Amino acid sequence: MSTIQNRYEFLYLFDCENGNPNGDPDAGNSPRIDPEDMHGLVSDVAIKRRVRNYIQTAFGNEAPNAIFIEHSTNLNKQITAAHEATGGAPAGGGNRTQVGNARNWMCQQFFDVRTFGAVMSTGPNAGQVRGPVQFAFSRSIDPILPMDASITRMAVAEKVAGAKTKADYEAWEGKQEEDKLRTMGRKSLIPYGLYVAKGFVSANLASGTGFSDDDLTHLWDALKGMWDHDRSASKGVMSCRGLYVFKHVGTDSDATQRVRQAMLGCAPAQRLLDFSAPDRKIDNAIIEINHRDGLTGSPRTFADYIVDAHRDRLPTGVELI
Repeated sequence: MSTIQNRYEFLYLFDCENGNPNGDPDAGNSPRIDPEDMHGLVSDVAIKRRVRNYIQTAFGNEAPNAIFIEHSTNLNKQITAAHEATGGAPAGGGNRTQVGNARNWMCQQFFDVRTFGAVMSTGPNAGQVRGPVQFAFSRSIDPILPMDASITRMAVAEKVAGAKTKADYEAWEGKQEEDKLRTMGRKSLIPYGLYVAKGFVSANLASGTGFSDDDLTHLWDALKGMWDHDRSASKGVMSCRGLYVFKHVGTDSDATQRVRQAMLGCAPAQRLLDFSAPDRKIDNAIIEINHRDGLTGSPRTFADYIVDAHRDRLPTGVELI
C-alpha cells in the first residue's frame, strides 16, 4: 500500500460541557488553563490517547492497526517481539541492520507508530520514529471558568489494620458511626468550552513509516468519532464540532512537479491555520469563529458560535476537504 503523497494541515474543533477536558496533575487535576488569559488548554498527548483508543476499539488491537502505547503495559515487550520476529537482538545491542528491521516491523504492526512516531530504544533497541502526524496544544476560543465541586461518596475505602477476611471488615463496620462510613471528595469541571486543535500531516515523514491513505482515513474517522467511545463521568459531554482539512495538491502543469509541490506544500501552515476568533480578528482568515448575534454573557453551548469556512480565500494549490 502506497504512502500518502500530499501534505495536510487541519483545524479540529471539539467542546466540553460540564466536565474536565484535560486535568493538570500539577494543579490537583484541575482543567488546564493559560494563567495569563484564562483560556483552556488540552495537551496533544490527550488527543493522541483518544485516537489510539478509537483505533484499538475499531480494529480489535490487531495488526496492522494494533496500538503500541497501550494502557498499563511494558513497551519493551513489543520491541522484544519485533526483534524476535525479524531475527534480531531481543536482549539488546543489535547492529544497525537488526535495529532497522525491528523498526520496520514495528511500523508495519502498529498504527500509532506509523502515525505519531515513537521512541523504541527503552531496552531492546528498535530505533526512533518521527511520526508524520502531530498536534499542537488545543486552546479554547473563550476564557474558561474552572470550578471545584464537592461530592459525597456514600462509602469509604479504608484499609483496616488487622482485617484479613470479609467478616473482619463487617465487624469493623458494625462498630463505626454511620457518618464515618461516608467521605467527601471534589470534582473539577468547566461549564463549557469550545477548543481548537491545530494538526499537521507530513507526506515526507509518511514515506519513512509507511503511513498510507487508509491510515489517513482512519485518523479522520477517529477524530470524528472518538469522543463517543470515551465517555466518563469526569469528562462530562465532549463532542467533535468540526474538522477542516487543508490538502496541498500543487499547481504546476507538469505532473512530476505537481507531485513534488503536493508533498512540500503550496502555502505556509499559518496561512491556513490562523483563524479569526471573537477576541482576535484576522483579515482574510479562511476559518472564522464568531459568537452568534445577540449573545450576552459567556457561551454555554456550541449554538452560541458561528463557524464560517471561506473557500474563496484558499491559496492556490490548496483544497479544503
